[in-house]
Amino acid sequence: MAKPVPLGTHGESERRVEFQHTLSAWKPELPAVLSTPHMIGWMEAAGFEALLPFCEGDEVSVGTAINIIHRAPTGVGSAVKCEAVLESVNGRFLTFRVSAHNGKEVIGYGTIGRAIVSKGKFEEKHKDSQS
Repeated sequence: MAKPVPLGTHGESERRVEFQHTLSAWKPELPAVLSTPHMIGWMEAAGFEALLPFCEGDEVSVGTAINIIHRAPTGVGSAVKCEAVLESVNGRFLTFRVSAHNGKEVIGYGTIGRAIVSKGKFEEKHKDSQS
């Protein structure tokens, strides 16, 4: 089992918005701004990074819950920094307070849930569902 993860554990993810991350990459009639799913993925990456030092053997963290508000548009070329701070632990389920900032303002915030699992056991358990 993973090492205990202290409250306040922090992770970051920093990315630059490229056209492929925008709404217009999905639908040309939409604006060329960062899509909510990409922002959430970058927030998830911050949580993943926070937990990496606590995983042992074949353990990894996987997402379990998302509660995110996307408040401001961010265009191509902008740098986005996402942060995750562990605020609660319930067994192997961990909840992070997350935020995304574009250098001028907070563009998104909320919580994400993650769990630490054995990659091998997880893949074996879900092997049959892929058939």
